[in-house]
Amino acid sequence: MKNIKDYNLEELKEELKALGEKPFRAEQIFKWLYIDKVKEFDEMTNLSLELREKLKQNYTMCNYNIIKKQESSDGTKKYLFDVLDGNAIETVLMQYHHGKTICVSCQIGCKMGCKFCASTGIKFVRSLTSGEIVEQILAVEQDIGDKISNIVFMGIGEPLDNYDNVIKAIRIINNPKGLNIGARHISVSTSGLVPRIYDLAKENIQCTLSISLHATNNEKRSSMMPVNNRYNIEELIKACKDYIKITNRRISFEYALAKDNNDNLEDAKELVKLLKGMLCHVNLIPINKIENGKFSKSSNENIMKFRDYLNDHGIVATIRRELGSDIDAACGQLRRKNLENE
Repeated sequence: MKNIKDYNLEELKEELKALGEKPFRAEQIFKWLYIDKVKEFDEMTNLSLELREKLKQNYTMCNYNIIKKQESSDGTKKYLFDVLDGNAIETVLMQYHHGKTICVSCQIGCKMGCKFCASTGIKFVRSLTSGEIVEQILAVEQDIGDKISNIVFMGIGEPLDNYDNVIKAIRIINNPKGLNIGARHISVSTSGLVPRIYDLAKENIQCTLSISLHATNNEKRSSMMPVNNRYNIEELIKACKDYIKITNRRISFEYALAKDNNDNLEDAKELVKLLKGMLCHVNLIPINKIENGKFSKSSNENIMKFRDYLNDHGIVATIRRELGSDIDAACGQLRRKNLENE
């Protein structure tokens, strides 16, 4: 059966018309799904019994089950969800002073093969539908009994490799009649799929684009991120500059600092040259050590020196607060453990 959460509001109106119902019923259903957050069609009490039966016969609600939940002493919660087809995905809830941020997955597995990511080495299965992406937010909100304020597409999978479903999910999340989370509270991360960066620039969505950069030259970046063999740094930076021109939006560059690899002063100098003059921000990430991984975390001293050098030379840089360090913090670790235990 079809997942009713896979439809945006306009599509749902067309579905209701096909069932012989008035389009305004779609808005009522949207409210039940995303504002009241019901889990059964029978809870939609302002719909007729006949319509509720039609919905039950034609659609599923796609309510996730929690396979496992880990809670950190800092308030971070990591969920392993059953996506109802024998597969599992990870979602992380992070607590900040400005609200609750959720990191969602967009694929089951990932094709990108980044060497510092725990998702690498786990078989790619498929992309998630828009409804499966949105359900992560609903499932976490139902678990904690509170509203999510910020969404980051930085979980398992490459968001721009699942472009259409991610864009549809963002529009559902952003819809005032849906979850009503402002686009400026949504971040989309990419490892650097250049053609899709241009596509995103044309969408007129005010979300934040985050680029996983992690190195300042092609040799080093290719050794960390195979996607660089398809779209090298020069192509990526040009696409970013064009994105800024088209959207007038600041880009966030993610830079994971790995000991004795990309964390020295020369790397900082090269990064300044690369980004000079761009409307951007650099988010420095103390890298998570993963099992059998090649890279380990840079020293706190090096991380601070790197940040200070960037800030002193006109590049705004901050260090990402480490959350969930006492649980399986790295993206993919919880799913990897679950697969190994099956």
